Amino acid sequence: MILTGKEIYNRMGDDIQIDPFEPTRLNPNSYNLTLHDELMVYEEVVLDMAKANRVRRIQIPADGIVLSPNQLYLARTVERTYTRNLVPQIEGRSSVGRLGLFVHVTAGFGDVGFAGYWTLEMFAVQPVRIYAGTEICQILYHEVTGEIEEYCSKYQHNHDIQPSLLFKELDPEHHVDPQLALNFGWEHSHS
Repeated sequence: MILTGKEIYNRMGDDIQIDPFEPTRLNPNSYNLTLHDELMVYEEVVLDMAKANRVRRIQIPADGIVLSPNQLYLARTVERTYTRNLVPQIEGRSSVGRLGLFVHVTAGFGDVGFAGYWTLEMFAVQPVRIYAGTEICQILYHEVTGEIEEYCSKYQHNHDIQPSLLFKELDPEHHVDPQLALNFGWEHSHS
C-alpha cells in the first residue's frame, strides 16, 4: 500500500523526515523534491564497474543549463530524507517526463532506513533546459510487511551527489584515495 499525502504529513518527524519540508509540495500520495544547483558528469569515455571513475562538477547557473542527449548527468535533491518502517521510492514528475527528461535511470527504489540525499541519474531524450530549485521528482512511501532490517550500506548518510560505488562490491579490499573519499563524503567502510 502507498501512503496518502495526509498520511505522509501525519508520519512526519516519526517514520518520515524530509529536510527542508514545505507543506505546499505535498501531493495526494507523494511529496515533490527539488533539484540542487550542481550536476556531476563522468569524464571517462568508457565507464569501468571495477574502478572509481573520474567525474567533473557543473554548477547550474540562475538562467539554467541545457542537458544534451546521450549524456548521463548525476544530480541530487535539495532535500535530505530519512525513512523508518516504510520503503521510499522516487519517481519523475509527469510534467518533467513530458519534456523527455528521465530523472532516474533505474534507481528509484529506496530501502527502509535510508538516510541521505537522493542521487538522480538524469538523461534527456532531446536538449532540455533545467533550473536549480525545480520540483524535479516526487517521493512516495510503501507500507512493508515482515521483519524490518534497516538499510546500512555504502550510500547511507551521504552528503553529496554519489557516483557509482559498485567497485567497492567487486573489490572490497580496493582502497580509495582518502582525498577522493573526502570530496564525495564516502564512508571508509567496505560495506
